[in-house]
Amino acid sequence: MSEPAPSTLRSSAEALAAPLPDLQAQAERLARTLLLGGHGRRQAGMGDEFWQYRPAQMGDSARSIDWRRSAQSDAQFVREKEWQAAQSVHLWVDRSAAMQFASSKDLPSKGARAGLLAMALSILLMKGGERVALASLGTPPRIGALQLTRIAEGLSTIEEVDYGTPDATGFLPHSNAVLMSDFMGPIEAVEEAVSKCADLGIKGALFQILDPAEEAFPYQGRTIFTSMGGAMSHETLRAGDLRDRYRDRLAERKDRLSTLAQSAGWRFDTHHTDSSAQSALLWLYAALEGPR
Repeated sequence: MSEPAPSTLRSSAEALAAPLPDLQAQAERLARTLLLGGHGRRQAGMGDEFWQYRPAQMGDSARSIDWRRSAQSDAQFVREKEWQAAQSVHLWVDRSAAMQFASSKDLPSKGARAGLLAMALSILLMKGGERVALASLGTPPRIGALQLTRIAEGLSTIEEVDYGTPDATGFLPHSNAVLMSDFMGPIEAVEEAVSKCADLGIKGALFQILDPAEEAFPYQGRTIFTSMGGAMSHETLRAGDLRDRYRDRLAERKDRLSTLAQSAGWRFDTHHTDSSAQSALLWLYAALEGPR
């Protein structure tokens, strides 16, 4: 198989990278509104004491490796201190096909809103001196412009699955976490992830993002419902007859998510894509405050 011509490779790369500066610019503008409003994170310090060794991960610098501890085995280890975990935030953002839904061309998709909020939250946290990691990248929390670029790249990808599955692998004990999704897929995966986080002393938030049509269910008559990934389809001649049952199921799902968050000491909220992104960002920022 021949290599693509340089001109073709460049144009393809430029097309792939085009959304990234726009996402970062939008997120910067959104973050700036909160910074100008004087909102800040107020966290109790946790000291500079040694806390634990952890296996080195991709992206760790050579100087962060504890060579004395690493010499005792075939693996490399990083020495972490309490404050490093306390000032780390892990973000899991659902990039599944379901998140690409928008009921109107005048509304952003759920995935686009989630990406914007995750990016703006990352900017705010880093400006406050905290380290951020995007779960899908599989790298430890970091700070700086390069990390923001990596996060933007990660948020631009779409997974070829109907519904996302939260992944808490690699989350640091006693850190913070935000799980962002419509949470319309199997809820057992969400419960497992939050339970794993709670066992590690991680505090955080479940943030549900819905299109307003998913809340109101405005459909009537003959309607064909198809999942964004195309794996599921259902046709009905009387969509209006399903409205009450659908709303009841949605209310049950929200209640289950709220109960799950409360049991783990987390916070839960639902955001609609026709609502203010600024108020959503403020809620997320505030949700990561509070006693540790």
